[in-house]
Amino acid sequence: MSRSHHTTLPPIAVRATAAGLLCAAALSACAKGKGGAFSMPPMPVETVTVERRRVTERFQAVGTIEAGVAITVASEIDGVIASLPFREGEAIARGGLIARLEDAETRAVVARAEAIVEQRKVSHGRIESIVAQGAGAPQDLDDAAAALRVAEAELALARERLENTRIVAPFAGIAGARRVSPGAFVHAGDAITDLAQVRELRVTFSVPERHLAALRRGAPVRVSTIAFPGHELAGTIDVLEPVLDPATRSARIVARVPNPEERFRPGMSATVATVLAERPDAIVVPSEAIFVEGDRAFVYVVRDDSTVARSALTLGARFAEAVEVVAGLDAGARVVSAGHQKLFDGSKVAPVAAAEPAGGAPTPAGAAAGDPAPADAEAARAR
Repeated sequence: MSRSHHTTLPPIAVRATAAGLLCAAALSACAKGKGGAFSMPPMPVETVTVERRRVTERFQAVGTIEAGVAITVASEIDGVIASLPFREGEAIARGGLIARLEDAETRAVVARAEAIVEQRKVSHGRIESIVAQGAGAPQDLDDAAAALRVAEAELALARERLENTRIVAPFAGIAGARRVSPGAFVHAGDAITDLAQVRELRVTFSVPERHLAALRRGAPVRVSTIAFPGHELAGTIDVLEPVLDPATRSARIVARVPNPEERFRPGMSATVATVLAERPDAIVVPSEAIFVEGDRAFVYVVRDDSTVARSALTLGARFAEAVEVVAGLDAGARVVSAGHQKLFDGSKVAPVAAAEPAGGAPTPAGAAAGDPAPADAEAARAR
């Protein structure tokens, strides 16, 4: 007697088995290419065409604004302040009177010195006449001439002291607050006020040693400050310190900046920008197209047959949204800008042009609006 065994699958197992068979059949049908080999479908990716653009490398640092010329006005002699005719915080012309000391005693000293000079002149003339007649010794004439010169020197000294009782501005500028009051006794060297010339300013900032070779005396700079947003001053580099700071390996730079409206004042902080280099025909790619493995940067280049090849790059200036490529890529090449995370060398892709944001193509950081050519970047920034 023969027995037959029949097994009944649960409904859920039947449905699972049927679904698996359908999926396997579908994958087998989709995966068969020529000769039945497995072939991945093309990966949709966004691409961009590599272009040449003008690249401007800028260096930006925070500096300090100083007066073009600034001094502390002080008395050269001891004396009592007779008057302070200047107005605090206001402009004063060159030669304008800042302070006057009591000068009655000094004037008397000048008058005495003048009288002695006149006396010495008369004595010198009389002795000269006697010696000319042969009635006097030449030594007497020499002594009279020496006495006259001493008297004239003492007169010049007295007049100079009298002149020093008038303290005047050595250059046009803005006077500071008074340090003394009329009637006060001051010693030589005591401060009376400050005087600063602000129509031309000095701006000091530091540059790391790696950028020093790109700077030169006379190079243009742009200076701005948070006190006046949107207002910039144009100047030039005036001094490159020959000795670097060994602690920071940076050089101190001084720029001269005209300040005709006298808005910027000494002591303000300033943002200083200068151009390190300009390249009118540089290759630039979007930042998102580049990926890094180890210490090397790569992009995927789309070939004519819609496969991709990984290309190693040498990078130059870095922008907010783009990167300069120094080597490894040619203008006109198509590179993957989005979707390269799952790609490998030789992958088949379905290129799709990158979507433009509302308002048109993105403008590289720092480029002027409406300028289609330049890619203007802050490639280096002081830390």
